[in-house]
Amino acid sequence: MTAIRFDDFEALSAFEGEDFGPWGAPLVVSQAMIDAFAELTLDRQWLHVDVERAARESPFGATVAHGFLLLSLLTALEDGRARTIVGFASAINYGLDTVRFVSPVKSGSAIHARRRLVHVRKKGVGGTQLTLECELAVVGSERPAVVARSLALFLP
Repeated sequence: MTAIRFDDFEALSAFEGEDFGPWGAPLVVSQAMIDAFAELTLDRQWLHVDVERAARESPFGATVAHGFLLLSLLTALEDGRARTIVGFASAINYGLDTVRFVSPVKSGSAIHARRRLVHVRKKGVGGTQLTLECELAVVGSERPAVVARSLALFLP
């Protein structure tokens, strides 16, 4: 694992580019996860939580994960790169520039993610802001399920 300091702009900038890194380790999106998210967010739409009805009536033939559940999993899903950012006191999810829910993720599907570093900039006193583009997809699918451009702020 290569460690790069959060305030080493030259080293971080060297990784800016158009190419995504490799896919990370998969995570299975279970019906239990979907149900727990539905309860937490009060979004109990049948398409997510009614297994029998979704099997009969859904165009997907099964329940599907909430888009916002998938989005929230992006921070937990590692990409396949062998580097990490170190030396900061805190890392903050600074927001999202764009999010697209491109294709559904059926309950029981394994998902994975990959990222690319779009931009590095100094932010505030000693901070570093990274703009990342992330793709989340069902393992084996050509089409992503979620595409998001996110901002992370690393503080000393």
